[in-house]
Amino acid sequence: MKMDSTLEQHFEEMGNDHVASAEDTPLRDDAFVLNEDEKIKRIRANVREIMLTLGLDLDDDSLNGTPNRVAKMFVKEIFGGLDPQKKPKSSTFENKYKYGEMLVEKNITLYSTCEHHLLPIVGKAHVAYISNGTVVGLSKMNRIVDYFAKRPQVQERLNIQIVRELQKVLNTDDVACVIDAKHLCVNSRGIRDIESSTVTAEYGGKFKNEALRIEFLEYLNLDTKF
Repeated sequence: MKMDSTLEQHFEEMGNDHVASAEDTPLRDDAFVLNEDEKIKRIRANVREIMLTLGLDLDDDSLNGTPNRVAKMFVKEIFGGLDPQKKPKSSTFENKYKYGEMLVEKNITLYSTCEHHLLPIVGKAHVAYISNGTVVGLSKMNRIVDYFAKRPQVQERLNIQIVRELQKVLNTDDVACVIDAKHLCVNSRGIRDIESSTVTAEYGGKFKNEALRIEFLEYLNLDTKF
């Protein structure tokens, strides 16, 4: 049956797997066969071909280094979170203070990339957990957010990956994460709505309780109905 043109446009915009994206970032089995230098070399050639196809003069002083800069940026920076060797070490410590309330780290700056158009996602992540006997250094939560953000992403998946990682590190289900971010695939192209942002959440363990969830959102000054 032929797909309705409106639906066809929707899937082209959002990506066929947007709603049912897996928790794990889709990677091929041979994702790490090439080393960083080999990946940079291959991406550099492909970016050069894209630019030439667009009609750009790569002999121009301003453009001739762009393919290499883009390739290095992809491999070493904005997609560096694809490399499991760059996963942050998350040492935990005994909760000697017996602190039993939620701990909230809010306004963690988040830079990621939409996997549908390879355009930036920029926003804030807010993370909370309740200790099960151990605590983690505050900066480690920022590093975990940054690691999973540095890959082609869907915001819902990013939420889940952050929560699952902290649950493993802290040995507790009682972890929550809310992300509020702008997607340049919405802000700068297509509908070009510069004001809108996307809010997603993942609640684990005790945070599924409405009262605790409301308390968390009140810390963030967010709508408690979310």
